Amino acid sequence: MTGRIRTLIVDDSASIRAVLARILSADPEIEVVGQAPEPHTARQMIKDLEPDVITLDVEMPGMDGLSFLERIMRLRPMPVVMCSTLTAKGAAVTIEALRLGAVDCIAKPSGNADDLLRDAALLRSTVKAAARSSVRATATAITTPVTMPAGAREDAVVAIGSSTGGVEALFSLLGALPADCPPILIVQHMPAAFTGSFAARLDRECQLRVKEATDGSPIERGTVYIAPGSDTHMTLLGGPSGALRLTRGDPVGGHRPSVDVLFRSVAKRGAAAVGAILTGMGCDGAEGLLAMRQAGARTFGQSQESCVVYGMPRAAKTIGAVERELSLSALPGAILAACGKKLGN
Repeated sequence: MTGRIRTLIVDDSASIRAVLARILSADPEIEVVGQAPEPHTARQMIKDLEPDVITLDVEMPGMDGLSFLERIMRLRPMPVVMCSTLTAKGAAVTIEALRLGAVDCIAKPSGNADDLLRDAALLRSTVKAAARSSVRATATAITTPVTMPAGAREDAVVAIGSSTGGVEALFSLLGALPADCPPILIVQHMPAAFTGSFAARLDRECQLRVKEATDGSPIERGTVYIAPGSDTHMTLLGGPSGALRLTRGDPVGGHRPSVDVLFRSVAKRGAAAVGAILTGMGCDGAEGLLAMRQAGARTFGQSQESCVVYGMPRAAKTIGAVERELSLSALPGAILAACGKKLGN
């Protein structure tokens, strides 16, 4: 894409539209080409203005943001960034929006001056990342369910890292896995208020049990643990079965929780571990995945063609951390096959 990023703001609040427009227009790389108070006006503006990115309010009168998003992704796929309030209802709706194909979600700017500055920087970087994303229609292929291979190791553990586009990818990947698969530990970059809703939604739709991780929880077969987005890192402790530890600490690579921190802790499992790095912006997880591979773990990266943002997998592949790069649909089978007793199973 050349030139400035043409952005359309869709929100029923005039004051929020003004704040978003002021924040985005302050960046020389972004041009706000229009503001719409509701989806019907936005639909015509999309035709007339041909924006590169849309920021879309989750909850609006008339046609709600989800219905409008579903129509966009079905008829004219394009990068959409959802703007949500940090409430339980807003979180649940935002998770559904990400599942439908929204590139990312942000909290509506609020709070004191420092909070607004932080939110402004995040909004601008998110819109820029969305403009570089690879968005496809929501009629994506259903990942074929897979089964556990015979003779899989009892001490196997799977670690997964993802960011932009990861919600949609994780629904697809986890939805294909059986109820008896090894424990799965996940760091997905998202606001703290959303990880609980994300885990609950996955739990309803997958054969696996999915829960938000808690400090000291032992890991169990058939269970997925989502790292809370609550300013703590998630690590796996040693021992026969292993347990999760949530600790405060400095952000690593700008992230807390960090994929790198999780991967490095899982690397101590050696050949019993499997790592996968999915779609996402930046390089979080690359060094940790390399540590896993060097320790004897099997490591996978999501292919560029199936990524929304081919940032994290590219960074990991560049430094030699990725043993095999696979499409999203091929990853479930490869992950389970790698849980076999011998390298190459």
